Amino acid sequence: MAGRFFDEWQVGDTVAHSLRRTVTETDNLLFTTLTHNSQPLHLDAEAARASEFGQILVNGTYTFALMVGITVGDTTAGTLVANLGYDKLVMPKPVFLGDTLRAESKVIATRPSRSRPGQGIVTWKHRMLNQRDEVVCECERSALLKNKEG
Repeated sequence: MAGRFFDEWQVGDTVAHSLRRTVTETDNLLFTTLTHNSQPLHLDAEAARASEFGQILVNGTYTFALMVGITVGDTTAGTLVANLGYDKLVMPKPVFLGDTLRAESKVIATRPSRSRPGQGIVTWKHRMLNQRDEVVCECERSALLKNKEG
C-alpha cells in the first residue's frame, strides 16, 4: 500500500510524484473516442493545423484523468474510503502530443470526519506540469480516508 492514512497527512505536506508520462497519439485517440468527444481539435489533423495551435491538442479530460491517476499511488492507494469531489479545475496551458507530464500534490486542508469516526477528509491541490515546467492542469481534490489507528 503506497497511500497514506488520514492521520499521516498535515497541511503543507507536498509530494513530487515520480511517475511521468509522455502523451502519445494513441493515448489521445483512445481516450477521445472512448468518451465520444467529437472535438476536431483532438482528432482531425487538418482542423488542428488550421487552428491557432497548429497541431492536435490533447483532450483536456485525459490530462485531468492522468493527473489524478498519477497522484493516487502516493496519496490514497489503499487508504481511500471515497473521493468526495474535485474543485477549481483549470487548464492554463495546452498539452500537445509528445509532451511529458508530471504531477505535484500539496495538502491544503485536513479535518476529521464529523459523521464517520476513525476517518477524515484531506484536500490536495494537484498540479500537472509539462517538460517546460508549465502548469497544464490543476485542481483541488477532497477525499475521505481511513485513519491508521482507526
